[in-house]
Amino acid sequence: MTPSCARCRLQGCREHPSTARYPANCPMESEAAARSREAYEDPDTLALALAAARTEAGGYCRDTRVEEVMALARRLGVDHLGIAFCVGLVREAGLLVDILEHHGFRVSSVCCKVGSIDKESVGLGPEDKLRPDSYEALCNPVGQAAVLAEAGTGLNVAVGLCVGHDTLFFQHSAAPVTVLVAKDRVLGHNPVAALYTSRSYYRRLRGE
Repeated sequence: MTPSCARCRLQGCREHPSTARYPANCPMESEAAARSREAYEDPDTLALALAAARTEAGGYCRDTRVEEVMALARRLGVDHLGIAFCVGLVREAGLLVDILEHHGFRVSSVCCKVGSIDKESVGLGPEDKLRPDSYEALCNPVGQAAVLAEAGTGLNVAVGLCVGHDTLFFQHSAAPVTVLVAKDRVLGHNPVAALYTSRSYYRRLRGE
């Protein structure tokens, strides 16, 4: 079965199972969905799930995402937050640290260029660099995760990490991760704007 929830108009998963209707390719009754319930028997997973649900309900359509991050941390009992940010958003990262510290959190922040690994030392060529004739440090999300693990953060926040670099950070982070900023250099870090304009300004996304 290939699930296609994005095209579903019934959304039976939001209703009580005794009254819901599901389309033919709905994953609601799949073995994978049934097995997923067992994950919540793990105390750490359950604690995060409860904190997330309570954060959603507690500030629904009122709290900004910055406030929701703080609310989630408090519900998890976390007072030491990690910020993994892109060097291009150092100003935004600094503002975030100011806000978090004002609200009583201890914050460790680490830039994507930590370690200053030469791009060419890992197999990239001049054609793979933004400035072919210059030294360029590799974005190092693995290093960011390692530094924050060593600092002992309890919840990490990704701020503008590049596509793929964010994936590596999620993969290697010792602490749970949430995202504050999803990078989109063209759209002012508002990637959903491309979807909203995919029938007008960004028709090229639909091959038109």
